[in-house]
Amino acid sequence: MIIDKYNKRAKEINSLLCVGLDSDFEKISEKFKQNHTPQFEFNKWIIEQTHEYAAAFKLNIAFYEARGDQGIRELKMTMEYLQKNHPKIFTICDAKRADIGNTNEGYVISLFDWLGFDAVTVNPYLGQEAVQPFLDRKDKGSIILCRTSNPGAGELQDQLVDLAGRQVSLWEVIAERVSKIWNKNNNCMLVVGATYPEEMKKIREITGGMTFLVPGVGAQGGSVEAIVKAGLNSAGLGLIINSSRGIIFSADPKAEAQKLCEEIRKYK
Repeated sequence: MIIDKYNKRAKEINSLLCVGLDSDFEKISEKFKQNHTPQFEFNKWIIEQTHEYAAAFKLNIAFYEARGDQGIRELKMTMEYLQKNHPKIFTICDAKRADIGNTNEGYVISLFDWLGFDAVTVNPYLGQEAVQPFLDRKDKGSIILCRTSNPGAGELQDQLVDLAGRQVSLWEVIAERVSKIWNKNNNCMLVVGATYPEEMKKIREITGGMTFLVPGVGAQGGSVEAIVKAGLNSAGLGLIINSSRGIIFSADPKAEAQKLCEEIRKYK
């Protein structure tokens, strides 16, 4: 199972930390912009500052697509660097892809085979039939949006719908369907935001030991203590706790990564 790669790394270094390489070109230091490949050089520096604490790296594809061909080239360079120098670290493409099946087949080839990511975030709105090309890849992870960390998440996710005669929130339906129906290849995970620990606790009850990608720590204000207590599975794993801006644009990324890693350990 693809999640075994993450779990092995997490246990080896006693860390559930994911460092988000949301390398916004406008926020990168001028010293990197003097280089022909500024995002790559910045990423390489962040990776070397933080890798000893990182069980995973997550790259938000939007920050690379925004720079056109050059940005995609530097995304590819970053992935090649990770594969060569840190092959044990789990890699996530935060792309939130959603489309009909034959289009998703193209995304699968691009994100998994060309770029080489271990897992990708996927939007479930079009249903299982549409995302099946992702689910069919037994060797790769599909991280399904469930309860996202943004303040406006409840506009749709809190809508009540019928589930076997019960009125439940839409995010509960997603948790139920992904864990009970979509996960035949044991390669599904869920996005569950750190800003909603009570919902996370409920999702843990629904899904058993399934792994959650947890955005919203750091700049978005999610409580580490609350999410660790709500979200750990019975094996003491099950969480990929992401921090992006709070680490990579801090004065000392290594110190911030160490600090968050140790805070997570404290509450395990």
